Amino acid sequence: MSFCTEFHCHTIHSKDSLVRPADLVVACRKKGIERVIISDHNTIQGALEARSIDPERVIIGEEIMTTQGEILAAFVQEEIPAGLTPQETIRRLKEQDAFISISHPFDFTRSGHWLEADLLEILPLVDAIETFNARCLLPRMNHQAAVFAQDNGIPSTVGSDAHTVWELGRATLTLPNFNSASDLRTVIRQGIPNIRSTGIHARLASRYAVLSKKLWKKS
Repeated sequence: MSFCTEFHCHTIHSKDSLVRPADLVVACRKKGIERVIISDHNTIQGALEARSIDPERVIIGEEIMTTQGEILAAFVQEEIPAGLTPQETIRRLKEQDAFISISHPFDFTRSGHWLEADLLEILPLVDAIETFNARCLLPRMNHQAAVFAQDNGIPSTVGSDAHTVWELGRATLTLPNFNSASDLRTVIRQGIPNIRSTGIHARLASRYAVLSKKLWKKS
């Protein structure tokens, strides 16, 4: 048995998304996404809400901003705050036996991108590198990540980085059955990617979400 897996997506609990957890679950069901790792920015609240609706489909994740770049985690049991060093963030994730990846490492248009020297320091401590992110604006950003992962012999994840419902499923891995971080480490190299870029309009949707939330707070 294999599962179409979305590794990277967001809900309204991220500052730049308006997707309600319930709507995300419905969209995943319609699109045949059998496992979805909800990875809101620095919170697991959206993932917890979605898992209460569909515990078989939803995996608790988090995209965590460290002092040097963003870390993408799955099978998170306890929320990790933003602003820690990468080493401390990873230490806390390992205490939970979370699966640890690095999101869009070389996308220099985002605050969460990494310097290669910093990435090399933590590479022995992580499980994978996100080698395709559908929101990367330039193909060379994903290509650099793929080459980096291959050169260093580390497994790959891919992600839609969906902040809207229509983006879900743009980048998925089809994987053998897994039910834990340990299982995922075992099967991750067997993943079959299905990838499509989204383009700049996805980023514009996030800007709209940010502005909308600011207006709501003022009203």
